[in-house]
Amino acid sequence: MIPRRITDKVREALGYQAAVAIIGPRQVGKTTLALEIGDELDGLYLDLEDRADRDKLSDPRLFLEHFEDRLVILDEIHRVPELFQELRGIIDRGRRKGKGTGRFLMLGSASIDLLRQSGESLAGRIAYVDMGPLDILEIPDDADSLNKLWVRGGYPDSYLAQDDDRSLAIRKDFIRTYLQRDVGLFNPRLPAETLERLWTMLAHSQGALLNASRLATGLGASPQTVTRYIDLLADLLLVRRLPPYRTNIGKRLVKSPKVYVRDSGLTHALLGIPDYNALAGHPVVGASWEGFVIENLLGAAPERMLASFYRTSAGAEIDLLLELPGKNGLWAIEVKLGSSAKPGKGFYNACEDLKPDRAFVVYAGEDRYPIAKNMEAIGLRAMAGLLSKP
Repeated sequence: MIPRRITDKVREALGYQAAVAIIGPRQVGKTTLALEIGDELDGLYLDLEDRADRDKLSDPRLFLEHFEDRLVILDEIHRVPELFQELRGIIDRGRRKGKGTGRFLMLGSASIDLLRQSGESLAGRIAYVDMGPLDILEIPDDADSLNKLWVRGGYPDSYLAQDDDRSLAIRKDFIRTYLQRDVGLFNPRLPAETLERLWTMLAHSQGALLNASRLATGLGASPQTVTRYIDLLADLLLVRRLPPYRTNIGKRLVKSPKVYVRDSGLTHALLGIPDYNALAGHPVVGASWEGFVIENLLGAAPERMLASFYRTSAGAEIDLLLELPGKNGLWAIEVKLGSSAKPGKGFYNACEDLKPDRAFVVYAGEDRYPIAKNMEAIGLRAMAGLLSKP
């Protein structure tokens, strides 16, 4: 299940830029998408996790310039960081020959690391396309599919598994793979067992304000160490830190970010929640729904959008604030689990503080109707569709 809009973005980027990087966590379908495009364009595929393919690049210029008339796909590019400097020279020489677009398609599972490496060497030569797990706009439009996406998460193998038990096993294997392989790659001194404990603690406190001291006490580590561990999980696209909204309105504002395990299926796997019935009775259910909604909306939102939350010491709160590009302005979003879309007093107070251009209460129902002036009740799919419009 490769989203059409992602495929189109990659094709478009290859048409105007020499290198394109598809950024996303493992197992979301980056390789499948790249191979599909490679088949169309007679591309050459290199898996840089494979020693034989890495050995082909022992002299990158000699090897890659032999294929200057073909698209070269470089999977797991962050495993060969020294390659970026060589690519810069190869791209520049190609441009002088009139071959300035569609040279390289790179795939990476660690956004910050890849952005830093390529940004230093390939500025002006590379375009980025984000690719996350499946979202609400990519599944059938019915309640069963929505609940399945919420419980199992958006990783295609997990979502499409034959039953909930198989889906849970796939997600547990996924977690184990990250802990045993990728953690050692990016930080070989970090104990995988400690990171798993932290990851599980974050799942238990889904959407809570970051309190590094409290987490450090539970781990037997320092707050600085906890912060580094969370940095790594964020770099691997497994955790999201939602920052607080910064404004000068004379209110005492919360200054710590909120932390979410990005995929709801991984949240449930870390907590041992196998199916919808178990989730419905679990203490994390409300926070899980909030994180699920926020992740789906951010996946649908336009580029150059800024996301945050708003909370004051007096209790005014907005779960998600979106600063949209162009004339769309500031949108305030409250997330509600259940069929009632009645916002809390804190949301009204926060909207009075910030006066957003539009306000929404995203709830589990499907009807869309006005609640107050510039405030609507709306379902998740409709809200994601609204954000995805150009």
